[in-house]
Amino acid sequence: MMIENNSVLKYKPRSEIVKLSYYPINDNFGVLVIYINRPDKLNALSENVLSELINVFDYYLDDDSVRGIILTGVGDKAFVAGADIKQMSTMNSDQAYLYSKKGHELCNLVSNYKKPIIAAVNGFALGGGCELALSCHIRFSSSNAVFAQPEVKLGIIAGWGGTQRLFRLIGPASALDILLSGRMVNAEEAKEIGLINGIFPNNLIEESLSYLKSIISNSPNALDLTIEALNYGLNNSLVDSLEYESKLFRDSFKHNDSKVGLSAFLKKEKPQF
Repeated sequence: MMIENNSVLKYKPRSEIVKLSYYPINDNFGVLVIYINRPDKLNALSENVLSELINVFDYYLDDDSVRGIILTGVGDKAFVAGADIKQMSTMNSDQAYLYSKKGHELCNLVSNYKKPIIAAVNGFALGGGCELALSCHIRFSSSNAVFAQPEVKLGIIAGWGGTQRLFRLIGPASALDILLSGRMVNAEEAKEIGLINGIFPNNLIEESLSYLKSIISNSPNALDLTIEALNYGLNNSLVDSLEYESKLFRDSFKHNDSKVGLSAFLKKEKPQF
């Protein structure tokens, strides 16, 4: 069951633009669900929303009671319909640069987060919304989800990582198609090209929770190191990345989770991390 008032929810958002819920798995840990709450603006990412999301992710980074996070939007029309175009229309080039850096701050925080983060895309994920989804570790969507990087239609380019993360995820050919055309990509095509991991036509949040529950029953330390190894490999050579993997493999043996997991396997028991 979802809990909206719980001792885990110690962080109090400064406004209603972000809402939090908690799903306990057991007495020790559970899943945090973060809702972007601007349905009248299709959950567009203003500077205030960016700042609030950064604060939330920072706050729960080292909270052991939260082992995984689901990020979604309020309503069934939009995950995030993009950056705040009205706000952007008043920016000069220097302000636009800072806005891009703020988006990078959030997306880098998410992609490098040591706990698994799922984007539950419930409708439009356009521009900055698509880029935010790209930064999450896993992406599921509803059947009405639509993805796009339509910035070229506005005379600008994707500025929150879209030109970099998209081709790393789906390859340069598909990425260039989406980035240069600005066209809409429906959920079925997104699944086909590897933009999302799956489609949940009904009960998107519940299905995402069920999937995440199976992940966070594994070693938190091993999940952290796996994410770190993969992110390192995205930006370094295979030779360097394999060496880095060996070092992280070594480090995993220094952590108590390795003793718990290996011992439980030999005893044919389920490990309790």
